[in-house]
Amino acid sequence: MTTSPHQTRAVLHTDYQRAVASYWDTHVNDDVNLALGDVDELYHHHYGIGAYDPTVLDTTAADHQQRTIRELHRLESAQADLLLDHLGPLTSEHRLLDAGSGRGGTSFMAHRRYGCHVDGVSISQYQVDFANAQARRHALDDKVRFHFRNMLDTGLETGSRQALWTNETTMYVDLDQAFAEFARILAVGGRYVCVTGCSNDLTGGRSQAVSRIDTHYTCNIHPRSAYFKALAANGLVPITVTDLTPLTIPYWELRARSHLATGIEEAFLTAYRENSFHYLLITADRT
Repeated sequence: MTTSPHQTRAVLHTDYQRAVASYWDTHVNDDVNLALGDVDELYHHHYGIGAYDPTVLDTTAADHQQRTIRELHRLESAQADLLLDHLGPLTSEHRLLDAGSGRGGTSFMAHRRYGCHVDGVSISQYQVDFANAQARRHALDDKVRFHFRNMLDTGLETGSRQALWTNETTMYVDLDQAFAEFARILAVGGRYVCVTGCSNDLTGGRSQAVSRIDTHYTCNIHPRSAYFKALAANGLVPITVTDLTPLTIPYWELRARSHLATGIEEAFLTAYRENSFHYLLITADRT
């Protein structure tokens, strides 16, 4: 699928968005996400939670690397499963939105669990094409569809979604703009679930480790308090807030010791351990 220059201008509103889109459109052979997704063709763009099996660290085992890949992927899928647990009661007639859908992993898991129609939006044309190809490959393209659109301006009908989520994507957008759009497209009583990393503004300014993560991913990590201010300003009422930080540290410890380490693992571990960075799951309902 190709996109005309006019369509690109309509979706990408700022130089920053164009830079983010260009990053994901050109990093198409990233070893970590592709290697993990090849385990079961669920390709994630988020991190994992839960304890890992320490036996995968036995470097004398012939299948050591493959076992490590499978274990990292299991932890990432466990994170997506936990997110989906919080979407609320759903039926197959409901419509869902994955805002910042990447290669589509969580969208496919949502459809598998609930039978819902799922739309994903991404500002990366490559990600959209990849995810739609997966939907066609598994004969799900009548139920799970991906669109080259901006999560700040989805073009979806007002009140049309029963639930939506962002899985580690809000650090790329203005929270007030995003939450205003989410409130518009959610039905009254609909559910928004957010999994995100955020800086701890109770400890002062942004730490060096958090700044390093920002630079590495070309993102803008928001302070924790900014999420709750933006939710309140847009009629999204927090129902639960879960600190996943202790659950994600083992994932980063395993990644740091694996052959897939990229060098950013120590920044995450430092930020989590010094309490300058939190990994949160927030559920909020549309009033």
